Amino acid sequence: MNDRIVVLEVSGIEALHLAGIVGQFRDLVVDAGREDDPAVARLLPDAYPDDEDASREFRRLTGGDMLDRRAEDARTVLDTLAMDGGDLDPASDPDTTITVALGETEARAWMRTLSAVRLVLATRLGIQDDDEHRPGDARFGIYDWIGYRLDGLVTALDRNLDDPSTGR
Repeated sequence: MNDRIVVLEVSGIEALHLAGIVGQFRDLVVDAGREDDPAVARLLPDAYPDDEDASREFRRLTGGDMLDRRAEDARTVLDTLAMDGGDLDPASDPDTTITVALGETEARAWMRTLSAVRLVLATRLGIQDDDEHRPGDARFGIYDWIGYRLDGLVTALDRNLDDPSTGR
């Protein structure tokens, strides 16, 4: 059985930008204990929407573990891009294509990371629902691009997990 179920191709410049964004995201969640950031708060579930005190206690008890998992997922993305140390120099060939083969565990880490990055970007851009998103507004370009990549990954993963020839 092939343990690589999703293969992504990204340009070198796209990989460099993605690595930069994911690296900043990882730094944000690792440093989250030092600041009260609405973007980080949005990453932590409101387990008891009708009980603010219970929700606060739930986040206090579980938030560190959740953020650690998000940092670990971001590390997986950077490791599979093989760019955590900035090894790629897109200036030498911005049209370089990078092929990234992901197993199911890695693909799920990518999905969680891209979703979380979008939540952080949405918070920074003031997006609470689709009505506040303005396609064509350049400020939403990265948000849309991450969404495009996430949608493609979800589609590929669903297709591969549902395909009987993958042995799953």
